[in-house]
Amino acid sequence: MNRRAFILSTLAASAFRPLHAADTSTAAEQAHTEIWRRFMDEYGIMIDFVDMEGKVSLPTPEECKEGKPNALGWWAPIENGAMFNGLYMDAAMHRWKRTKADADAVKARKLMEGLILLNSISEVKGFVGRGVSTDGKSHYPMGSNDQTMPWFLGLWRYWESDLATAAEKQRIAKHITETAEEIVKLDWKMPAEPPFNTRGTFNGFHFEEAARMLFTMKILHRVTGDAKWQTLYTAELAKRGGDHNLSKQELCAGGMKFFYAKTHNWTSCAAVGALRGLWELETDATLKADYAKGLTLSSNLAAESLSLSEQFDNADTSPFEMNWRVMNAEWKPQQTEHESVALAQAQLRNFVKVAPRRPKETAFVREPTAAAWIVTLASDAAVLKQHRPALEKLIAHYDYTKLYYSQFFWVEMAWERLLLAGQ
Repeated sequence: MNRRAFILSTLAASAFRPLHAADTSTAAEQAHTEIWRRFMDEYGIMIDFVDMEGKVSLPTPEECKEGKPNALGWWAPIENGAMFNGLYMDAAMHRWKRTKADADAVKARKLMEGLILLNSISEVKGFVGRGVSTDGKSHYPMGSNDQTMPWFLGLWRYWESDLATAAEKQRIAKHITETAEEIVKLDWKMPAEPPFNTRGTFNGFHFEEAARMLFTMKILHRVTGDAKWQTLYTAELAKRGGDHNLSKQELCAGGMKFFYAKTHNWTSCAAVGALRGLWELETDATLKADYAKGLTLSSNLAAESLSLSEQFDNADTSPFEMNWRVMNAEWKPQQTEHESVALAQAQLRNFVKVAPRRPKETAFVREPTAAAWIVTLASDAAVLKQHRPALEKLIAHYDYTKLYYSQFFWVEMAWERLLLAGQ
């Protein structure tokens, strides 16, 4: 292995009134409070898991250097900072636009600074880290396409907002441009540190790869004004390949597909977020219609996962092993990505035996809540109307004060988009 406005008629707007707004709104606010109470580190980067008081033992600089529990940082508390910060910016910007509160502006700015930091901690140009150790700099040597795409997405969201100052826009443009240029030099692979050098790619003929590459080109043209990015974008749309010899435009029109597991909304959602960005930025009517089609198909597919939330029991007391270092018993040095993945997979198989709560939260919280956000990315108001009752039911289902993983933040993103749709 990883927004705007809906044009609604008066009749459609009335149809979007929440069915049980009080419960859903209260639940969404509880989720927001818990994210900021427990899951943000001092650098404004989201942590993967903490205890009920917000305590966690971060990997030390030495552990990061040695690749413990593994060089990918999988299953460590700083596994997904770039991914989660970048995605969560969608909620932060919508919330600030809705409230105009100084406190919400501060939070959005913290997320942005966290993203910038993760692109500033390595001597390898274009590297986007997953998180930072106790010293605010040490990190694992490999990021991924699943980390870098949300990184682009979050910074672009902030750059587009009225909150961004001229100086911030300039900083963001510099980081985005330099990172994209390095990725292009590597044939669209993500830079990693030695001995791994790269990990993950935006280059390929699958929906996720197509949407990610096209979005990167589109925002680079938007942010820099350099015509070369639009030229690359136009040429890339027509390229064909893959099992069905589809063009990348056709792949986007076909929407999200599951391929490595029964569902994987949580890693696919960034590509759907990229597709939403493409839809917002595109002015060509045919392209825009194809992107809208892809969003609708993605939304409908994701909606099939919403009911997974009903399988999560808020009263469940299964053990959650906060001491992730038990996995170090299986550690060994790694020199290749393949060795790191194999080690991480073996570690997880044994870790879930002592931490049975983990797979319950990933399967029945992470997956359906990520799906909820995908549903709300649809550009068609009728799609939102169709799925809104199920979305509200999902958001209101969880007790967010009892979750160990931060991987419920998508509910706030979905709620903010539902509020936008109902205005």
